[in-house]
Amino acid sequence: MIAFVSGPVAALAPTTVVVEVGGVGMAVQCTPNTVAGLRLGEHARLATSLVVREDSLTLYGFADDDERQVFELLQTASGVGPRLAQAMLGVHSPDALRLAFATGDEKALTAVPGIGKKGAQKLLLELKDKLGAPLGGSGPVGAQRAAASGPAPWTEQLSAALIGLGYASREAEEAVSAVAPQAEAALAETGTAPVPQLLRAALQTLNRAR
Repeated sequence: MIAFVSGPVAALAPTTVVVEVGGVGMAVQCTPNTVAGLRLGEHARLATSLVVREDSLTLYGFADDDERQVFELLQTASGVGPRLAQAMLGVHSPDALRLAFATGDEKALTAVPGIGKKGAQKLLLELKDKLGAPLGGSGPVGAQRAAASGPAPWTEQLSAALIGLGYASREAEEAVSAVAPQAEAALAETGTAPVPQLLRAALQTLNRAR
């Protein structure tokens, strides 16, 4: 298993990072949150999980070992593959997911694209005892810490991701404003703003402007 990759960032895309390791470019699938924390040409260390299929080898990357562990635990549930597990981590931090399973928070799970009401109920049954308690602690204080470690507002996530992809702050702000109606519509309908989809829409806006 490839436990981590370390080296300069050779390329960035909305959900893919290429890290140069010993002269070889390793393509790593990441959440927009992870991509937002990286910069082209700067050194990066990503915890990784290699998913082997008959026709592919896919490397998934994470900001730390805790995210990778949760990613792998999520896949022990029936019907949860690497893409859905990564989508869950794209919406919620590891501690926010632990809190959701510990408290039976169905709404938190249905905020993830691809998870409906029945799917959320099934996941809560299968995983409620597997992820453990939030690392921030237990009780009300721990719950507050877990909530605090959840994802930043969509505007901050999206802006950071665009800047990480090499756009200027002004361009990022304009692109965020351009997709705001789409985000608000999603928030009204599902209670969450789908950052990966918003990032793609923002990139299309920036490409048209150039």
